[in-house]
Amino acid sequence: MKPSRKESQNTEWKESWHDDYLKWICGFANAEGGRIFVGMDDSGQVVGLTKAEKLLEDLPNKIRDKLGLMPKVDLHEENGKAHLEITVAPSSVPISLRGVYYWRSGSVKQELKGAALNDFLLKKMGLTWDRVIEPKATLEDIDPAAIERFKRDAAKAGRLPDLSDLSDTEILKKLRLTTREGITRAALVLFGKDPGEFYPNLFVKIGRFGASETELRFQEVSEGNLLAMLPDIVEQLERKFLTKPVRFEGIQRIEELEYPVEALREMLLNALVHRNYLGSMTQMKVYDDRLTLWNAGNLPEELSIEQLFQPHESIPRNPLIAEVCYKAGYIDSWGRGVEKISEACKAAGLAEPVFQERSGGVLVELLRASEKSSEKSSEKSSEKSSEKTSEKTSEKTSEKTSEKTSEKTSEKTSEKTSEKTSEKTSEKTSEKTSEKTSEKTSEKIIRLVSENKGITISEMSEKSGVTTRSIERNLKALQNEGRLKRIGADKGGHWEVIDS
Repeated sequence: MKPSRKESQNTEWKESWHDDYLKWICGFANAEGGRIFVGMDDSGQVVGLTKAEKLLEDLPNKIRDKLGLMPKVDLHEENGKAHLEITVAPSSVPISLRGVYYWRSGSVKQELKGAALNDFLLKKMGLTWDRVIEPKATLEDIDPAAIERFKRDAAKAGRLPDLSDLSDTEILKKLRLTTREGITRAALVLFGKDPGEFYPNLFVKIGRFGASETELRFQEVSEGNLLAMLPDIVEQLERKFLTKPVRFEGIQRIEELEYPVEALREMLLNALVHRNYLGSMTQMKVYDDRLTLWNAGNLPEELSIEQLFQPHESIPRNPLIAEVCYKAGYIDSWGRGVEKISEACKAAGLAEPVFQERSGGVLVELLRASEKSSEKSSEKSSEKSSEKTSEKTSEKTSEKTSEKTSEKTSEKTSEKTSEKTSEKTSEKTSEKTSEKTSEKTSEKIIRLVSENKGITISEMSEKSGVTTRSIERNLKALQNEGRLKRIGADKGGHWEVIDS
């Protein structure tokens, strides 16, 4: 059989045989199988093999004794030069060489260690991490309040029959979270009183940074079971980490988070449901211009980053945890998490979210809306409000005028009066409001700096009740006017008020 002239996931070339190449055979067996051609160079050209017939006789026995495999070994000849072809079938059981497990990924042989090895062994045994029984756990480790929360949410979702008459033990059994052998890891992650006692890195760390990671302002940690952490993290984000820019629709004041709650919620669910619980803790970082979420565990072998943005099957790392979250109405079962995040960002006027595999996990990044985008949104809302206000003013003016004059005069007078009144009132109101607001914010900043020269932008925002974006604009204006001066770098520096 003529070999492919390119190394790949299933093809490897070697100029001569060394027993070290048993590692490659082990890696092929543990992955998808493959072929090793001995007597060929890196470009796929046959260079010939001395004592080819002797190797043909010895290699099958050596591979059997060292790996317990019986691959097919064939001798070929091309242009008078011999080479061997070793065909390795994928193994249904894990294969090791001297106690070490290898894996073929792309055209590279890898040694499996740590969490990757654990996942590999479980998969070969037909298990997943969350289905394994936790021998030290008892029903005393389960939180009844978490089960009650699940019952309420499941009732709203309508994906389970009525659970109100079932005991906590019966519900856990119905959800396959307990077996005759004991309590599964999934039960502790979902409903445990203190799952961190069993899995120390289960918590989520949230940090507020400036423009870069060197400027850490403050941080918080969310601990507990999955059902408790999800609402707790969203609440902490709303209360401490994210701002709520203000806009108006007519006279109604609208406050929304700078990132859509739907996207944040979906990101958190994906992280908590699909993470590798033997890896590092889940980490969320909030910067001035972006928000990132990283969780341990690479994508499944069947998926790539590009495929996440296309229709794809749902391939959960922890199917038992995912199934319970589906029945509670938290997620669907169609692999639409990334699509939902993208749709929420698009609806909020944000850029497309960025996904990448990094440091043995998956990182999601949301970019904050630029000032220009915010101004455009504000202008559109303002235009709509202005149109509605103008229409109402015109109607009222027209009604009053029509009582005193004829219908024709009323129509003409109403139109002219409405236009002029609306224009003049709008101009004056806009000018006065702008002057007062700007002056008020500026004076607040001057007062706050006078009281504390080392005050940060976020502290100014918190104390003045004004968004950080507005603070930044006013700081720039004050510096341009020569009323305020920055001494030193952003970190470690301070402000000084310049007396006029």
